[in-house]
Amino acid sequence: MPILEGISPIIDVDQVLKAQGADPEIIRKRKPQLVKIAQNALEQGYPYLDFKVLFREIDVLSLKHERLKLEDQHELKGKLIAEHLGPAAKVILILCTIGSRLEDYSLNTIKSDPVTGLALEGVGSAAVEALANAACNYFEEKAHEENLGSTIPLSPGMIGWSVEEGQPQIFKLLDTNEIGVSLTTSYLMLPRKTLSMVIGIGADIKAGGKTCDYCTMNETCAYQHQYTSSH
Repeated sequence: MPILEGISPIIDVDQVLKAQGADPEIIRKRKPQLVKIAQNALEQGYPYLDFKVLFREIDVLSLKHERLKLEDQHELKGKLIAEHLGPAAKVILILCTIGSRLEDYSLNTIKSDPVTGLALEGVGSAAVEALANAACNYFEEKAHEENLGSTIPLSPGMIGWSVEEGQPQIFKLLDTNEIGVSLTTSYLMLPRKTLSMVIGIGADIKAGGKTCDYCTMNETCAYQHQYTSSH
């Protein structure tokens, strides 16, 4: 199964602070020492990041009753899937992970230095988010080069596609062992800093909205304005 090579996104301190649920502008004014801690955590943690992107392209055959029929008798199902992927000619399933080394380092650090340990957690969250964005951009640009449209990335846990419904569907279609990722019986991905998603590609797709519109936190998130229209 293909692994996307050569993606090593750049992460800055603001992304780390946001991943910790903080507003960088406010933190810089009120608690500049936390900015320094985040910067140090980024410098310490970056060498522990193992960026990996596993993907698979599958042709779409039909859509019926919220079930997207795929080649080789596979399928994806759910309200969100039907809403966005019906016009797609193919889907791309994507799994992004930064591996477990940073998580292990963070857990060890937090025992003696909780503040830095939590900042390292923020580095991991920011890194996997940046990796997912980079992967989405890659496939979107590739589709546009072929004069095809692409949907917003759809991930289990979004409105209309629960984690319990979506994660098993994705993991059934991907050989996740190739990048060392597994799914627990409670639908938790391991390593924890891992993201899964599906993108639809096709000539009849007209992307609209943004991923935030379908997030369960869309009414309370303070950072929606920071994301593009596609993801």
